Amino acid sequence: MASADFEQIAEIKRYEDFSTIDWVQDAARERMRSRLRNSRRLGIYGQSTLAIVLSHARTVYESVQSWLVISVIGASIGTIAAMLNIITEFLSDIKLGHCETGFYLNEEFCCWGADEGCPEWHPWSEYSVVRYVVFVVLSVLFATVSAFLVKSFAPYAAGSGISEIKCIVSGFVMKGFLGGWTLFIKSLGLPLAIASGLSVGKEGPSVHYAVCTGNVIARHFQKYRRSAAKMRDILTACAATGVAVAFGSPIGGVLFSLEEISSQFSLKTMWRSYFCALVGTAALAAINPFRTGKLVLFQVHYDRDWHFFEIIFFIVIGLFGGLYGMFTSKWNLVVQSLRKKYLGPYAVQEAAALAFVTAVITYFNKFLRIDMTESMGILFKECEGDEDYDGICEPGNRRHLVASLLFATIIRTLLVIVSYGSKVPAGIFVPSMAIGASFGRLVGVLVQALYEAHPDSAFFTACAHEDTCITPGTYAFLGAAAALSGIMNITVTVVVIMFELTGALTYILPTMIVVGVTKIINDKFGKGGIADQAILASGFPFLDSKEDHVFGVTVSDAMIRHAVVLPSFGLTLGEVANVLRSTTFRGFPVVETAQSMVLSGYIGRTELQYAIERAKRDGNVDDSVRCFFTTADQKPSVMPSVAAVNSSSETESSAARPALHVEIPTSETQDFAVRDVRPGPTRKGTSSVDFTQFIDQTPITVNPKFALETVAEVFKKVGPSVILVEYQGRLEGLITAKDLLKYQFKQH
Repeated sequence: MASADFEQIAEIKRYEDFSTIDWVQDAARERMRSRLRNSRRLGIYGQSTLAIVLSHARTVYESVQSWLVISVIGASIGTIAAMLNIITEFLSDIKLGHCETGFYLNEEFCCWGADEGCPEWHPWSEYSVVRYVVFVVLSVLFATVSAFLVKSFAPYAAGSGISEIKCIVSGFVMKGFLGGWTLFIKSLGLPLAIASGLSVGKEGPSVHYAVCTGNVIARHFQKYRRSAAKMRDILTACAATGVAVAFGSPIGGVLFSLEEISSQFSLKTMWRSYFCALVGTAALAAINPFRTGKLVLFQVHYDRDWHFFEIIFFIVIGLFGGLYGMFTSKWNLVVQSLRKKYLGPYAVQEAAALAFVTAVITYFNKFLRIDMTESMGILFKECEGDEDYDGICEPGNRRHLVASLLFATIIRTLLVIVSYGSKVPAGIFVPSMAIGASFGRLVGVLVQALYEAHPDSAFFTACAHEDTCITPGTYAFLGAAAALSGIMNITVTVVVIMFELTGALTYILPTMIVVGVTKIINDKFGKGGIADQAILASGFPFLDSKEDHVFGVTVSDAMIRHAVVLPSFGLTLGEVANVLRSTTFRGFPVVETAQSMVLSGYIGRTELQYAIERAKRDGNVDDSVRCFFTTADQKPSVMPSVAAVNSSSETESSAARPALHVEIPTSETQDFAVRDVRPGPTRKGTSSVDFTQFIDQTPITVNPKFALETVAEVFKKVGPSVILVEYQGRLEGLITAKDLLKYQFKQH
């Protein structure tokens, strides 16, 4: 295929919505581009000195271009994250009052440096009823505006986006999901959604806007616009940076991208992800949105050690994390199904109603009323010095505190179930962590009360020489880790993120215990993280490379037997065009004849459409001209097969198996003479058009007796869009990743 045709087809494929990238073909295109670049470099010798210098300069630029692009993307993501943090804090506080010295200041900045009281910060009214009404009205207003922006301008900006990003990184094309308009609306709607008080978080959407940022910037460079594999590396690095700037955890971001997002994570991808996350967090730290020198609002440090008898309570927290993840995922999917069925046209009204109900319920609970990130910062704190907040460390308030934390845990869980998935930018990381933190603090308070009631018990012997034995804030910290692990079904990432948040090396082991118990519960009784379950419910063609697929059958049980095939010669140009108009298949097997069904190759829908348009444009041919998909010097042969080692041991005759039901897209079945074949598009009046250059003559094929588990591994590790099934050179059927998933869904 000529390089011009090659690049035009690659450009067309970039815009095919809801298609699957063929990583085999993408790699082949990249190899061809590499050969062309090398040939151009070799061609400069013998030219002028200036040409040689310019060529070497271009080579140096190409080698460092990736790091330059990564740096720009990382800095952009960090800047966006800082701006959104500032806006979100302001909108959240404006519901409760305003600053006299500057209306644009949130409560923390307004009261900066104040030791006692803050006369500059004024509630909206001295009457509690008026304050309550203003709180509810502004909450509803923020949610309504956010949902309106999403519904009217960028529907893809709704939700978290992690499920879709996992599919996009694996090769699924969703036009507009990572576009500039989605980035803009997501950035506008996210602070409004968080400030509305809805039980949604910003950490999941931060991955989406980070990946959008990387996509928008990288598209300006031809190197990434042409190569899906290179763009995949960029998107993977951006996902890592999104988590890094959300939690102030660059290493945790890289591990999240490895554990949750990427299906192909090479050493090169890891280093680029790390560098991008590093630049993003550096930009965030330079802007310093909280003016505290911290990257996140709830960054704390624990210097008190834990005791071995507390492992019992750590296990309880781990059990809660696993049960929370299972319960929330199950019922949220039920709510999502009902939402799609009944509330599709009423997205804005639904968001307003949810915000109203949330504001009405949460206003009277101090842990539900304030921003969830701020709430976690309070719950994580130790009860020492000035770390108290509204009396939560006072022993006399313990009974009321336990009731308040229990109420916050239950109500927040119910609100997360109904709110996550509404048509606003919404994540589930922070709401889950807030739920875990309130439950963990509840456990910590109860353990502390138990110790104070029985200080001389043998159970608390380890505390005999300590002034303070139990630190409830550490239990809140572990509860947040358990809930996050339970809802996302991730482990190492959670441990590292929590360590980077606190810097408490002594609590690595308790965190691992809690997350390990949560993982055991999830694996034993759950069905994976909420993102994976959402992918399954949405029907996206995603094969998780980290999941072991066990079918116990051969590929013949799941393959498609009814297929539209193209004979190697005999069809007219009009008949081939009619095949495209009457079908929606992404490609067609090419066989020597309809009778022999001997496989000759495979042609993609895009390649076939381009070939027809090119023939009509350049060759000035009409619909009666014959099309040929093989040249005259080609002899019938069996294509190279993944299952070649098994073919020789196959003893079953072709006649003994079910026949492939073929729809031949023409009424003419006779073979046409090979002498009519002429290379290249021809002028009007000539007898044929040769499409050989557009055929993949070595498609990946397998034997019908090939294990379906191995076919799944081929899809995950090699990445073809389709695998043809052949027996002794004869086409028997074909299978795609979606066909494999359909079979899995029907069986399980």
